[in-house]
Amino acid sequence: MAHVPVATATVSRDAISPNAAATSIVIPALDEAASIASVVAGFRAAAPWREILVVDDGSHDETGREAEAAGARVLRHPYNIGNGAAVKNGIRNASGTFVLIADADGQHRPADAVRLVSRLDQYDLVVGTRSSQSQATSARRLGNTVLNWLASYLTGQPVPDLTSGFRAARRDHLAEFLHLLPNGFSTPTTTTLAFMKAGYRVRFEPIDAAQRSGASKIRLGADGVRFFVILLKVITIFSPLRIFMPVSAASFALGAAYAVWTIITQSHVTNSSVLLILLSVVIFLVGLVSEQISSLRFEGRR
Repeated sequence: MAHVPVATATVSRDAISPNAAATSIVIPALDEAASIASVVAGFRAAAPWREILVVDDGSHDETGREAEAAGARVLRHPYNIGNGAAVKNGIRNASGTFVLIADADGQHRPADAVRLVSRLDQYDLVVGTRSSQSQATSARRLGNTVLNWLASYLTGQPVPDLTSGFRAARRDHLAEFLHLLPNGFSTPTTTTLAFMKAGYRVRFEPIDAAQRSGASKIRLGADGVRFFVILLKVITIFSPLRIFMPVSAASFALGAAYAVWTIITQSHVTNSSVLLILLSVVIFLVGLVSEQISSLRFEGRR
């Protein structure tokens, strides 16, 4: 199992890495005309990037025009498809060896982008890890804490920030998982888990995230449930027994306990306890077969 180092101290801005010249910055944007020009200008001033791609996901304002005026290459969707779809389109059209994904709302600092990209000499994915204070509300902090804990359990490795959209990776590795990425707001969740379960080298790098401009497009209730489902889906693809084993063990324990209780109190074993034990065996066998299928996914992988 790959070791995932978690950086704990704030790192000063590194000297500009040669990796920057081989990096395509992908910025998905929806109705971000107020901030996109300054975001593009900030990135352009920070390093000699290969290119800055702004994917205008069906904006109703002047997002695309403002981005072009600031010096970005703009890809336009004729209608809103989703944040994940915009990221995938940007990755497909990127020409750099590396890809840096950033938000269009101004919360990600260009100096941190340079630092993330500089780590790609040693790591395949570098995630900008936010502090809890940078989360907009206490409810969102609580939700992210729960998701981080669950992701850490399911992967067996520490995951301090599962949902950060600020990340840098090798383009060819990202391309391997494009078919897994949903069109909505869960690209960070999926890519983090996919890279970790595929055995790639992942680093969580602390960043200073500013307050975003405008209102967030993520809805805590609906999108939180969606993140949870996608988390389970990705882990089921890469490591099914992390899901099936606890469910099987719980079913077996419940059935065995009920059987002991009925033997003591009624001097016989009920059908319910037998069915629960049989259910645990079936779930375990399904998980075992799923684990073997999961292992076959990476046979012959580059």
